Amino acid sequence: MKAFVLRSYGSPDVLKLTDLDRPVPAPDEVLVRVRATSVQPFDWHLMRGQPYIARLMGGPLGPRRPKIDILGGDLAGQVEAVGADVTEFGPGDEVYAMSKGNGFAQYACVKAAELAPKPKNLTFEQAAAVPVAANTALVALKDRVQPGTRVLVDGASGGVGTFAVQLAKAFGATVTGVCGSRNVGLVRSIGADEVIDYTKQDFTQLGQRYDLVLDIAGSHSALACRQVLTRKGTYVVIGGKAGRWVQPAGHTMAAVMLSPFVSQTMTMADVIGCTENKRNLMTLTELIETGKVTPVIDRTYSFEEIPEALRYQEEGHASGKVVVTI
Repeated sequence: MKAFVLRSYGSPDVLKLTDLDRPVPAPDEVLVRVRATSVQPFDWHLMRGQPYIARLMGGPLGPRRPKIDILGGDLAGQVEAVGADVTEFGPGDEVYAMSKGNGFAQYACVKAAELAPKPKNLTFEQAAAVPVAANTALVALKDRVQPGTRVLVDGASGGVGTFAVQLAKAFGATVTGVCGSRNVGLVRSIGADEVIDYTKQDFTQLGQRYDLVLDIAGSHSALACRQVLTRKGTYVVIGGKAGRWVQPAGHTMAAVMLSPFVSQTMTMADVIGCTENKRNLMTLTELIETGKVTPVIDRTYSFEEIPEALRYQEEGHASGKVVVTI
C-alpha cells in the first residue's frame, strides 16, 4: 500500500509518499480500506512538533521526532479483513473511526472497539469529516446542555465549531456563534440563533451572559471569557492560537489553573483521553441519520495532495472540514 510517512518534524514537505506492506490486523482489530480521511490542527501540530513544550509532556510528540509515523486521525472506508476475535464486522462493511493516526494511508488497522458503522446517508468523504471534530464538540457539550441552556461558540465556522453549533441546537440550547464576516451566513444557516462578527464586535464587551462557552478560537483569555459566564457557568477550552513554544497548551493550562479560584467551572475538552469514542460515534450517527447534524466541508483534496491540504488547513481559514479522497 501507499502511505504518507512522517519521519521528522517540519513543513508538509517532510511527509513522504512511501510504499509499505499492507498491515495485518491483530485479533481485536479490523483492517480498513481507507476511502477518505481529513486533515485537522492536530495533524499539523504533530507534523511541526509544536508547541515545543509538548515534546516534554510524554504524549505523541517525542523530543526529536514524532511517535506517530502516519498521521490522520479520521478515516472512513470499507472493512477488508477482521482479526480472529472480531465478530461485529465483516468484509465489505462501511465504517468510520477516530483512530490514533494511520488515516493518511490506503489501508489501516483499527481496534474494533473504536470502529462504528458509517452513517448511511453520508458519502465516505462526508463521514471522514466527522470523527475527531464532531467527537470533540460532543465531549465539550455532553452533560452540560439541556433545553434552554445558553451556549456561546467562539470559532463557530471551523471544523469543531460547525459541529458544536449543530449539536448544541440538537440538544435544545440557544446558540450564539462567533465568527468572521465571510462566515456569518454559514453559521446562521447551521442553526445559530445569534451570530457575532468578531471583526465588528467583541463578545466579551457586549454584556451578555452564557451558561456555557466553548472556546475554540482562543481569541480571548480565560479570564476575559469568564466575564460572560453566568455565576455557575462553564468554560470549555477546545483550541487556541498556535505558537511555537507554549500555545495553545498555555491557554488551556491557564483556564484549568483558574478554575479552583472562581465560582464557574473552567475546564478543557479531553478527547485524547476519552474512553467513549465508539459510543460517541454511535450517538453522532443517530443525529446525522435523523438530519439534525450535517458535516460542513470546505475543500476536498486527492490522496496525493495531502501536503497541500495540510498547508491550507494550517492557514486557519477553513470553513468547516478539509477532507481527502483516497
